[in-house]
Amino acid sequence: MKTALVTGSSRGIGRAIALRLARDGFRVIVNYAADEAAAKEVVRLVEEQGGSALAVQADLGDSAQVEALAERVKLESGVLDVLVNNAGVAVHRPIEEETPESFDRHFAVNVKGLFFLTQRLLPLIPDGGRIVNVTSGVTRIAFPGAIAYSMTKGAVQTFTLALAKQLGPRGITVNNVAPGIIDTDMNAGFLRDNPEGRANAAGYHAVGRIGRPEEIADVVAFAASPEASFMTGTTLDATGGGNL
Repeated sequence: MKTALVTGSSRGIGRAIALRLARDGFRVIVNYAADEAAAKEVVRLVEEQGGSALAVQADLGDSAQVEALAERVKLESGVLDVLVNNAGVAVHRPIEEETPESFDRHFAVNVKGLFFLTQRLLPLIPDGGRIVNVTSGVTRIAFPGAIAYSMTKGAVQTFTLALAKQLGPRGITVNNVAPGIIDTDMNAGFLRDNPEGRANAAGYHAVGRIGRPEEIADVVAFAASPEASFMTGTTLDATGGGNL
């Protein structure tokens, strides 16, 4: 059985990705930062549908925990066929309101943690493996309302290009999946129980609605599949036609 690690997969998009990859036959390592109960629920759902999963705690903003996660993956599997870098933090603040602490936290989780976790796991990824980085539609628009968050996703785009070039000869593909506005707990504050906010958010998308986590998971599953073997260093836009 092939193994996939999905970071930040106790809820939202990550949860949907973990469940989808399990249905595709992967043993899934469900990483979570704090919500153990939610992560164990994902494991339960995977096992309920006949799959195999394991919950592993690690806050990617903590270098020691990143190292521990990599060691746990090595211990549990030895081979990692698919790495999905999904974990991230997002606080919507313009430049005038951003703080050094919040800025550092964004880059610690979204960039540094992703970078060094990938570095540590590369020896476990076989030829023909897959790395999928979940970025954001904000990388192709001006989004001053979340400037620090947007900067982190731009950094990941650059990381993807460089790594795809390096790993291409081994048949390891590295791609981004860029979601639009998705109905998740992270976005609940301005989407749920807020018809005006929901309508405003839907208006950004050409399809005229908010996205579902499962729709992003489907795109990630394609990028992680054998069918995506001739696609690397690119971004799969899953924004519903955001800001066209």
